[in-house]
Amino acid sequence: MKNLKVIAFDADDTLFINETYFDETEKKFCALMEDYLSHQGISQQLFKVEIDNLKLYGYGIKGYILSMIEAAMNISNNTIPIEIIEKIVQYGKELLEKPIVLLDGVEETLAALHGKYKLVVATKGDLLDQRRKLHDSGLGHYFHHIEVMSDKQEVDYSDLIRRLEIQPDEFFMIGNSLKSDVLPVLAIGGHAVHIPFHTTWAHEKVDHKIVHEKFWAYEKITDVLKSLE
Repeated sequence: MKNLKVIAFDADDTLFINETYFDETEKKFCALMEDYLSHQGISQQLFKVEIDNLKLYGYGIKGYILSMIEAAMNISNNTIPIEIIEKIVQYGKELLEKPIVLLDGVEETLAALHGKYKLVVATKGDLLDQRRKLHDSGLGHYFHHIEVMSDKQEVDYSDLIRRLEIQPDEFFMIGNSLKSDVLPVLAIGGHAVHIPFHTTWAHEKVDHKIVHEKFWAYEKITDVLKSLE
C-alpha cells in the first residue's frame, strides 16, 4: 500500500445511483408486456436478449433500449403494435434523463483523498451518457482521468494501467461489482475494494467468497479511508 499512486472509482452504483433506475424501467416494461407473458417470464426473456447483445451493443442505456424492443418482438412473436415500441423508446429516453443522486459518503471520501493520490474514474457503458452523468454529478474536478471502458476484463485494466504509467500494485480500484471491479484487478496484481449496492444486475453477481491479501470489503465508501491511513 505504500507504493499506491492511483485510486480508481467505478461510477454507476459506486458514485451515484444507477441500477435502481434500470429496475424501475424493467418493471414498467413488464407491465407493458403483461398481456403476453408473466412478469417473471418477461424479465427472463429481456435478460437473455441483453446478454446476447452485449457483444454487439456493449453496456449502457442505448443497448438496453434496443434489447427491450427486441425482447418485445420475441415475446409477441413479432406482432407488437407500434405504440408499444414508441412507449419503450420513451422509457429509454426517461432513463437517459434520470437525475444524478450521489451515494452517501462519496464526496466526503473524494475530498479526503484528493491531492494525496491521483484519482480516476474507471467505468463501463455508453461514453456520452457516462460523461453526462459525471458532469451533472459535480464530481469531475476531483478526477485526473476518466476512462469509459467497453468492458472490464483483465486486459482492459492492464491497458488503463499502462496509460497511467504505473505498475499494477500501485493501482487501487473501488467498486460495487465483484465481477467487474474486483476480480480482474486482483488477477493482474492490483488492489481492490468492494462496496456493495443494495441491488445488483444478475450479470454482475459472483456466488463465491473472495479471499485475497489485496482485497477489502466494506459496507460504505467512507470505510475505504481506513485502508489508506
